[in-house]
Amino acid sequence: MINYTIANGLADDDVNAISIDAQGIKWFGTMSGLSRYDGTKWTTYTKSDGLTDDHIWSIAIDSQGNKWIGTASGVSEFDGTHWTTYLSGKWVTAVAIDAQGNKWFGLRGSRVIGVSKFDGTNWTNYNTTNGLACDSVSSIVIDAQGNKWFGTDNGVSEFDGTQWTTYLNVIVITHIAIDAQGYLWFATMGSRLDGTNGGVYKLNGTVLTNYNKSNTNNGLNNDWVSALAIDSQNNKWFGTTGGDISKFTGSAWTNYTPVDDNISAIAIDSQENKWIATTSSGIFELIN
Repeated sequence: MINYTIANGLADDDVNAISIDAQGIKWFGTMSGLSRYDGTKWTTYTKSDGLTDDHIWSIAIDSQGNKWIGTASGVSEFDGTHWTTYLSGKWVTAVAIDAQGNKWFGLRGSRVIGVSKFDGTNWTNYNTTNGLACDSVSSIVIDAQGNKWFGTDNGVSEFDGTQWTTYLNVIVITHIAIDAQGYLWFATMGSRLDGTNGGVYKLNGTVLTNYNKSNTNNGLNNDWVSALAIDSQNNKWFGTTGGDISKFTGSAWTNYTPVDDNISAIAIDSQENKWIATTSSGIFELIN
């Protein structure tokens, strides 16, 4: 694996988010700003450039290539030249964009709203009074039918635009992904009450299957799963707080040399290389 750190040009070795744009350029959200890497050159953007806060937690890219950057003090939209700030003062930990171009933001912390939807003009807020499982949101994905899935500190909420359905009540969700069959995969840190029942869950319709270190035959080595991605071959990639990296084909597990650090995010590029973010060791690239 190749390791990229401050010494290479990364803004900070504490990285929370990765997004890859249509040109294959990598965007890394760090605790000291936004880093852009085109394979050769590193460029960093901070508050002095127009970013609303240097502590970045999430990144999404819309169909026009604009970056939507969730920070500890709001959202910054970056079109490559100009910066626009939304949700000023809010801690935005998740961003997703639906087929209609609506932006969905997940929030957490003492200034929590829950979820905010922005259609370009109007804002709509959702929280536990509407049906959301918890007002601290860590992950958002949108399925092929347009249903929104929110990972929270108290389970997963599905929203079809009218009805809310909650799964895995009291389980802390870190990431959500959807595979080629449309199955939902939830990376978890276990119960918020006692840390048990962690690992990864697959949702097939209404059937939940749990994979953890005790039932995966040398698969998951740690039940605190902090990162999740799915490649073009429908393999699932999991990263844990202990630095473990596991690939699951659906029937067989492969473990890779741990990075000896908390893994916060995984992204996969068009060459199937895995980009692995950590909270103190920068970025690792696992070459396909």
